[in-house]
Amino acid sequence: MNFQEIKEDVLMEGFYKKILLVILGSFIMAFNYNIMLAPNHFVVGGTTGLSLVFEKLWGWNPQLFLYGSAFVLLILSFLFLGFKETLISMIGSLLYPFFVTLTAPLASLASEFISAENILVAILIAGIVHGIAYGIVYKVGFDTGGSDILVKIVHRYCKVSRGTATVVVQAIVLFLGAFVFGFNQFIYSVIVLLLYTTIMDKIIIGISDSKLFFIHTKKMKLVKKFIIEDLHAGVTILETKGGFSLEKGEVLMCVVPNKDYYLFKEMILKIDPSAFFVINDCYEVTGGVKQKNSLI
Repeated sequence: MNFQEIKEDVLMEGFYKKILLVILGSFIMAFNYNIMLAPNHFVVGGTTGLSLVFEKLWGWNPQLFLYGSAFVLLILSFLFLGFKETLISMIGSLLYPFFVTLTAPLASLASEFISAENILVAILIAGIVHGIAYGIVYKVGFDTGGSDILVKIVHRYCKVSRGTATVVVQAIVLFLGAFVFGFNQFIYSVIVLLLYTTIMDKIIIGISDSKLFFIHTKKMKLVKKFIIEDLHAGVTILETKGGFSLEKGEVLMCVVPNKDYYLFKEMILKIDPSAFFVINDCYEVTGGVKQKNSLI
């Protein structure tokens, strides 16, 4: 099984729709850069943050820096990651600086109406809009290049996780921003970063509308009957083995809507007060038997 081919097949499904979404996300991101990030010196990481730092230090034109860094990073991506992996980053890498140039006059006109003089309002707008833009791009399997390319290279050749590589790259840019713009701007930038990553995650994986229950109970038949006959929901029986006792047993797995979470848990405890739960957020359920009745 060639996993690279599977990845390519997934990316090619609805390709033109995905490209339109990448264009939309890049446009929103660039507009947000011109109207919120740059004027307020929010250094949120990546080449976007570096462009503001180098403009302040040496007067470099941010737009030219974004074009230049995109070109250099795409070459590095081609050399270290290969052509196919570079294609994923190429579209966003080229679109983002282009839209930064394109939306600069538009942002100047719109700033009279959208300008946020209150720093908290500016942080909220910048974080939410940036998160929406990134979420749109990442949700369809593409990225915007820039620091994403550096993260991939560090991940592959330094043998660290993508999460660790991302933190390292972003932290370097954030601390450069703190050095250049001061501690207050550093705090503002961190808040924007936390806000936009939270929004981005919600767009990519969605908002949890269900809870996934793993239930260990001595009254297996009664609990299973309640779930199937009263709740009209699907339930899966998983065979288990104790790590210490090596005793074999069974665990019930069931998905329950958030609104029924409390009542479902309490009703199971009424059936078996000694029942043991492991409960996780469940973002998506595909296939299977879904709950038909509500406990409320």
